[in-house]
Amino acid sequence: MNKMRIAVLGAGGLGKAAAQILSMKEEMNLVAICDSRGFAYCPEGLVVESISKLVPNDTVGDIVDGEMTTDGIGEIIALGDKIDGVFVALPNLPNEFIPGVTQRFIKAGYSGVFSDALKRTRAVELMFELNEGLKKNKSVYLVGCGATPGLLTAAAVIAAQSFVKIENVDIGWGVGISNWDAYKATIREDIAHLPGYTVEKARTMTDVEVEELLDQTEGKLILHEMEHADDVLLQRVGVVESRSQVKVGGVMDTRSAKKPVTTTMTLTGITYDGKRSSHKFILGDETTMAANVIGPALGYLKRAQWMKEHGLYGIYGSTEFMPMVVR
Repeated sequence: MNKMRIAVLGAGGLGKAAAQILSMKEEMNLVAICDSRGFAYCPEGLVVESISKLVPNDTVGDIVDGEMTTDGIGEIIALGDKIDGVFVALPNLPNEFIPGVTQRFIKAGYSGVFSDALKRTRAVELMFELNEGLKKNKSVYLVGCGATPGLLTAAAVIAAQSFVKIENVDIGWGVGISNWDAYKATIREDIAHLPGYTVEKARTMTDVEVEELLDQTEGKLILHEMEHADDVLLQRVGVVESRSQVKVGGVMDTRSAKKPVTTTMTLTGITYDGKRSSHKFILGDETTMAANVIGPALGYLKRAQWMKEHGLYGIYGSTEFMPMVVR
């Protein structure tokens, strides 16, 4: 099997983690990466150590094989068939951003595979509208492939098999990071779920304003009934009839790497013999957000390649196919 040639869009916390994990894989090779100020490409594979050493406000344009540009995404699109798969680690804000990036690939005629860690319901709805364009290019896009939606949502699909009626799916996550600077985009996405905040307000907050908010909350963001695409993805495959049956909430601690709460997915339903019961899927506290997002996303990227090889094109959710293990 030839190694999949992978491009990563975004070099923030998740992008850098993706580069590190890809360096440990035999079946995938990171050949391109970009951020808002630069991009890097090497057909033999990028030097991951130089990416890992980047600190906030650095750019991949300064690493080995890098160059400065105001359109790193465009540079990667221009590589065309030199790229087999794309992992999208870009900010989820605004909702139209990642769909807009995908449209650029479609318009360029790119034929390859994608996965992302897109989270918001509206953004995923917009992604599904791109199905025909992706099909025309013989591309495959698997959306919502991180931890939630993604790993936990797929687990809910499996758990649902024990029941004839699903009552509800409750996802509660805990994330700990020692410095919010490493995951600025992710923090802003979470702030957008707080009462009194919107996607646009969170997106336009300055770093100082974010830090002031975190000072007020002692570094913690406690979120309830988030607009998370687990609902549309589980409804899409028939696990739930109504999106209201899916609840997602969590606690983000931006001042400690220790998880503030354990991440769980609990599915409650009625069995064929009338018994109410619950299945629970628990993530180990030692696994980081990056591990639980990037691992599944790469597994889904391999599945997308398998689908393309079998002539199955278009866009699908993480609840519709199992990820494959990337050796």
